[in-house]
Amino acid sequence: MGQGGVRGMRWLFGMLTLMVGLAVLSVIPGLNVLSLGYLLEVSGRVARVGKLRAGFIGIQKAATLGSIVLGTWLVLWPVRLAAGFWEDAEVIVPGGDSARNWRLVVGMISALTLWHIAWAGVRGGKLRHFLWPAPVKFFRWLSRPDKYVTIRNGVLEYVAGLRLPYYFWLGLRGFAGAVAWLLVPVSILMLAAKLPAAPGLLLSLPGMFLMFLVVLHLPFLQAHFACTNRFKSLFEVREVRRMFQRAPIAWWTALLATLLFALPLYILKVELTPRDLAWLPSLLFVAFIFPARVLTGWAVGRAIRREEPRHWFFRWLSRFAILPVAGFYVLFVYLTQFYAWSGSLSLLEQHAFLVPAPLFGL
Repeated sequence: MGQGGVRGMRWLFGMLTLMVGLAVLSVIPGLNVLSLGYLLEVSGRVARVGKLRAGFIGIQKAATLGSIVLGTWLVLWPVRLAAGFWEDAEVIVPGGDSARNWRLVVGMISALTLWHIAWAGVRGGKLRHFLWPAPVKFFRWLSRPDKYVTIRNGVLEYVAGLRLPYYFWLGLRGFAGAVAWLLVPVSILMLAAKLPAAPGLLLSLPGMFLMFLVVLHLPFLQAHFACTNRFKSLFEVREVRRMFQRAPIAWWTALLATLLFALPLYILKVELTPRDLAWLPSLLFVAFIFPARVLTGWAVGRAIRREEPRHWFFRWLSRFAILPVAGFYVLFVYLTQFYAWSGSLSLLEQHAFLVPAPLFGL
């Protein structure tokens, strides 16, 4: 495999690690806004730069972290095997010579493994560093006077490059803005679910209409917010409507992807996911919603870079095409309360706009 193939494999590995990391973060209360913040930054970065590849943020850093996790898991296998023999020896003859010998072996292998993991991390944390310890290079490294300073600077640079405070603040504001938009229609629909059939259905109609209006605007308001990094951008409806006129086809494409890719996780609400497996449906959602965020940023970016509205034919064609897409999504979400395990509370879990995990499964 050539150098280009190796880089490609590393990029794919980094992308997979990133998806798993976002899915795990999304089911941890408090840290789940990091996942939302990253997804918002994806759309904002694409909108600012104007290129789809700008949305693939932090792939190399994710690849390094994934290599460390995978490499650590691999090199711990000898310790696991030795510990298993030690346990077996204790069962056969508790406190016997064999058990004492295996305990000594486990201690020696554990010490060597910890050194191997630390040394692999110092060298860069790539998978090849875990497969070969390079002892000669280690003794040369010991003679370097700046070795500890280099380690400290490398760790600080890696952690700072993750931009965790930025993603947290971006996700927290994006979450608050989405809640402000969804609060009224969701509250009406939840109230309607507690009423008898006829008045409940009657009250559901204005709730569904308001939800329909929110669905038409919120994905692009969030992308606009991520692009400008101004909280008030989440409420600049007129600006978003003007942008629609400059990129109507892209708008329809992005909205279709956002709403369509959000549907799989709603289907998974039929039964409660076990707590220790809650990240699995979130992984599915992150894998779907990531390209939707990229497309939303692409649509906003196209609108930013165009000065004149598109021809009236394309604008009206997109308007008519958007109506059934948003209408079907609102109807689908409305019906989830009748089959989801959490009932009407499932209406609070708007995965397309909030954190990508069932809140009541945390």
